[in-house]
Amino acid sequence: MLRKRVIPCLDVRGGRLVKGINFESLRDCGDPVDAATRYAADGADEIVWLNIAAGEESWTALLRAVERAAETVDVPLCVGGGVSGADDGRELLLAGADKISVNTAPLDRPALIAELADRFGSQCVVVAIDAARRNGGWEAHADGGRRPTGRDAVAWAREAAGLGAGELLVTSIDSDGTHGGYDLELLRAICEVVRVPVIASGGAGRPADITAALETGASAALAASIFHDGTYPIHQVKREVAACGLPIRI
Repeated sequence: MLRKRVIPCLDVRGGRLVKGINFESLRDCGDPVDAATRYAADGADEIVWLNIAAGEESWTALLRAVERAAETVDVPLCVGGGVSGADDGRELLLAGADKISVNTAPLDRPALIAELADRFGSQCVVVAIDAARRNGGWEAHADGGRRPTGRDAVAWAREAAGLGAGELLVTSIDSDGTHGGYDLELLRAICEVVRVPVIASGGAGRPADITAALETGASAALAASIFHDGTYPIHQVKREVAACGLPIRI
């Protein structure tokens, strides 16, 4: 059985680590490279770095920051924000990223997923899905959660996996930053229709929330504020997950 993963998320804007609630009311949480270094030392299985203001910020600055992070951490680094073509993906990988995360661009042009997978391998391609509840289901959103797309999030997850995504990062906009737990119904619905690993995101408030998300079938659980604020260190979360009988690296 594959081991479950615990992944800290670095939402970065203007070169700073930030965190909000429901994708809004962002607050400063420090330097992202310093945070990545701490989290790697504390047992993170992977680190996700999301440039959440991609259209407003320098691509060169992002590449330089990724280079700095890659030099200091020894765990896989997944980077997203602003990737619109294979050349962008190549630059991120050359800067030190191990995986490329895409969100808005493939919603507008799904063929991008296959292009990235064909060039770099599916194992490098993570499709991020920001989903909000709507009409008894979930709607995928683009542009950092600001633009509803009309696409059913579960159907989009199935399509993205079919196009070559090696992994899906599924974030509940409704739960994000609330500390009230992940949207377990959303996670179950997506895990039931895809065969690729799913990363649960949005809503972690305590180790039990992470355990619950992993029990839905998700391969990994991503969290931000509980780590940024020091509420629960990563090593403690992983011990509590292991105590519930789930396979995880301690």
